[in-house]
Order: sequence, then C-alpha cells, then structure tokens
Amino acid sequence: MQKRNKIYFYNPHKDVEKLQPLIELAEQNDYRMVEQAADANIIISVGGDGAFLQAVRKTGFRQDCLYAGITEKDLSGLYCDFNMDNFDEMLETLQNEELEVRRFPVIDVLVNETSFHCLNELSIRSSIIKTINIDVLIDDLHFETFRGDGLIVSTPTGSTGYSKSTMGAVVDPLLGCYQVSEIASLNNNKYRTLGSSFILGKERMLTLALDEHEKDYPVIGLDNEAYSIQNIKKIKVTLSDKVVKTVKLKNNSYWNRVKRTFL
Repeated sequence: MQKRNKIYFYNPHKDVEKLQPLIELAEQNDYRMVEQAADANIIISVGGDGAFLQAVRKTGFRQDCLYAGITEKDLSGLYCDFNMDNFDEMLETLQNEELEVRRFPVIDVLVNETSFHCLNELSIRSSIIKTINIDVLIDDLHFETFRGDGLIVSTPTGSTGYSKSTMGAVVDPLLGCYQVSEIASLNNNKYRTLGSSFILGKERMLTLALDEHEKDYPVIGLDNEAYSIQNIKKIKVTLSDKVVKTVKLKNNSYWNRVKRTFL
C-alpha cells in the first residue's frame, strides 16, 4: 500500500506565514509538501467548512486521496476535525495503521447536459423577485408541481446547512440518501405541495423540470458556489458512486460535531 505522505494545503487566503509552523511540523514527521493538488495524496483545507467545500470542488472530488480540514484556533466546523492547535494530532492520526476514515456521500447533478458533483447541496431559486414553478419527478413519475422561492437537494452532511434552515431533518451521513426541502412554498386552493422535506434512497432519481417561461431565470447553487445558467430544461439528481474520504479524529463523531455546533 502506497504511503500517504504528500500534503497539499488548500489555502484560499494565502496566509503562508500562519501555515509555516504546520509545514515544519509535518516535514519533521516525514511528510512532503507539494505545490500541485494532483501530486498529493492528502489534501488539507485551511479555513472553515466553506474552505473545505471549495478544496473538494477545486481538486475534483478526488477518490484516491484523503481530505482534512483545519480551522482557526477555538473554531469548529462540521467538516473540519482539526484546528491550528491540534495539527500534531492530525499527523499522528494519519500515521496510524488503523486509520479511521469517514466516507461522506456525494450527489451527482446533471444540468441539461453538464454534470456536477455536490458534497453539501444543490439549490435552485429564481434570480428575480418572483416565485418559480418546478415539476418534481421521482423515477420519471410526476410527484408534485412546486411553486415558491425554490428547492434544496442536500446530502446527509449538507442537511445541517441551508436545508436545516428550512426545517429539513438532520441526516446521519452513514445513510446513503439525499433530502429535498422547500423554500417558502405556496400552498392554497390552487397550488399544493407536500409541504415538508422528504428523503430519497440511493436508487432513486430526482428530476426537476422548470416551467417553459421561467427556465431563463434561475440561480443554481452548487455547494457554496452560485451559477446563473440560462435555458435550463431539466436538472437530474442521483446519489453518486463517489464519496469524500476524510480523516476521523478519535472521539469526535459526526453527532459530536452536530451537538457542539448547534447545542
């Protein structure tokens, strides 16, 4: 088995001086810093959860490496097990032969003919101040016609983000599934939706079809990036075969981090 000892720091703020003590500590433990993510087998984001999401996206959802996140001192994140104070624990964990690795589910998103991956969520809403009409299909069968501000399709780890703010459930990442949540749906005598979030299993395909007159106006959010894509006809979502592998710190389960963040 190839030794994991090539580290790439995804450092969006380019604060090299702050990283220098970490680099020196890593090199003292026989790790090598690389300048290109493609040469690494460990990718470490520096910042919060947003930086972690960007690190995964910008490096192409690598399947052959481990991801880890470092936050500032005294800060925590749902994706980031480590901070500047316990970097040595990260190195010790990486060197452990019985290394525990989390595998976070990813969704595949097909917008017309262009494919994307999301670790957190897909969101779709109107880019102008008006409601948006979306036909919701499950396995090509019409489920409902949504009218409102928009929809969120979240992974289990993404369920603690935008989806939670719309009263979606917090989902255990051990479950292979994804969740659909509404953003301010209209429910009256004319328009009717389920009115609550629902969860789809790994074999299900979700299709979001936009009204012919509104396909030029949506804004699509893929994790923490927004895209304004015109002439959207359909968006298809499935659970991906890909996962994001992250290093697990001892005694710091997903639910430990949920409790620490929200309770």
